Amino acid sequence: MKKLVVLTGAGISAESGIKTFRDADGLWEGHNVMEVASPEGWRQNPKLVLDFYNQRRKQLHEVKPNFGHQTLAQLENHFDVHIITQNVDNLHERAGSTKVLHLHGELFKVRSTNPEASGENYILDWKTDLNWGDCDPNGNQLRPHIVWFGEAVPALDEAIEITEQADYLVIIGTSMQVYPAAGLLHYTNKNVPVFYIDPKPATIYDLSNPLEVIPMNATEGVPFLKEKLLKRE
Repeated sequence: MKKLVVLTGAGISAESGIKTFRDADGLWEGHNVMEVASPEGWRQNPKLVLDFYNQRRKQLHEVKPNFGHQTLAQLENHFDVHIITQNVDNLHERAGSTKVLHLHGELFKVRSTNPEASGENYILDWKTDLNWGDCDPNGNQLRPHIVWFGEAVPALDEAIEITEQADYLVIIGTSMQVYPAAGLLHYTNKNVPVFYIDPKPATIYDLSNPLEVIPMNATEGVPFLKEKLLKRE
């Protein structure tokens, strides 16, 4: 099977009802994004940050994967599909995708604020509210398992390795503005076809790969791409 690598952003989740901050002047559910998604915001008002992610967690229980997510899962019948997502929801997994790498963390997981004491891999599944006073066994406060602005992206090396092996690269629902995620496409082999699905596609500069822009949302564009790819095989 050929390897199909898919980079997904907020656009595919937005069609399931998950709001994004990129479309709202830097506000995310009414908050300045740096108040709720940065180490500085956490230090200044951790309870606000916890409440913000508690609300996002509740919302995730209420939404469902859309036809874009489902079609990506169906492509596993024809390709070795690896999804690298900037999204912190679990909609890809719920749709049936089996190889999903979350660059920016996961909403249904939490970790210790002191990884040196608890270990880098002290990460817990967590589907309910996370409150001030919820601690690891060493008494360190737990925090959302989210990569905030200004923090390192631990999964980046694995994402680069996956992208380097792609036979096809697909980009879905991303503004291509968030780095290092936006730079991943430059790690593909130069003869690998790149498909970019977005109703408002950004201009991609300095790309030597063959590029096809599909100006559709994910629920329309992914089925369109599926038919196109199957005709190539």
